[in-house]
Amino acid sequence: MKEKRLFQRLEDLAVTLSKEKHTLALLALGSVGVERDRADEFSDLDFFVIVEDEYKQKYIDDLSWLSETFPLAYQFKNTKDGFKILFEDGIYGEFAVFGQSDMPSVTQPNGRLIWKKETYQYDDLTKMKGQIPKIKNDDIDFAINEALTNIYVGLLRTLRGERLSGYIYIESYALNRILSIVHHYETESPIYEDAFGVERRFEKHYPDFSKQLNKMLSGYKNIGLSAEVMLNYIDSIYPINKRMKDEIKQLIIRVNQTSL
Repeated sequence: MKEKRLFQRLEDLAVTLSKEKHTLALLALGSVGVERDRADEFSDLDFFVIVEDEYKQKYIDDLSWLSETFPLAYQFKNTKDGFKILFEDGIYGEFAVFGQSDMPSVTQPNGRLIWKKETYQYDDLTKMKGQIPKIKNDDIDFAINEALTNIYVGLLRTLRGERLSGYIYIESYALNRILSIVHHYETESPIYEDAFGVERRFEKHYPDFSKQLNKMLSGYKNIGLSAEVMLNYIDSIYPINKRMKDEIKQLIIRVNQTSL
């Protein structure tokens, strides 16, 4: 099973890092971290490597410590601290290298400590740190009206011939506003929540609401239907402005009458 290989890769990496003079700790995140009971064949390898401050750049510039653990087939440096990688056996991963002094300000979900050097004194690496982005919205009026105006502008852009812009306004901007307040109106399933994206495991969190997603996301050729389903949902949960609702309905009719 792939998940067993993921956990074994972490153990193997811990052995490699333990032989290095300037490494301090290995922290696993996500489904290979504290949420390991949700690991499956679609999981990847997320981890942090903590090293002595003055050697941080060395471990970023030279990944021989990683390829020694298992050969790399692909590597892409996507941040100043981290990489996206693919091992030769098909395991995909994302990781970052941090110096000891970086850790108090690193934004991270709860992690699982795989290994640390005995001499390394740390302030509980496994606890949440840094500023976590707010993915849920308690200002319902703001979110609703942002969604409405996104739908309105998106329909106007579509009618002007800017269908791509209209699509993005409706199926991205407006939908994201709706997703940010769904927790106020729908029953949530008790499943691990992602601190960085409400869309992660959304279908498991909100199975009833998710049945509407196929129509809210009707696609580039069916923007009018997406707008209509979103408008109807908003109207069912919140007292929206009648004039704005009527204007949007008229635009939806016009969009549905147009063809590519």
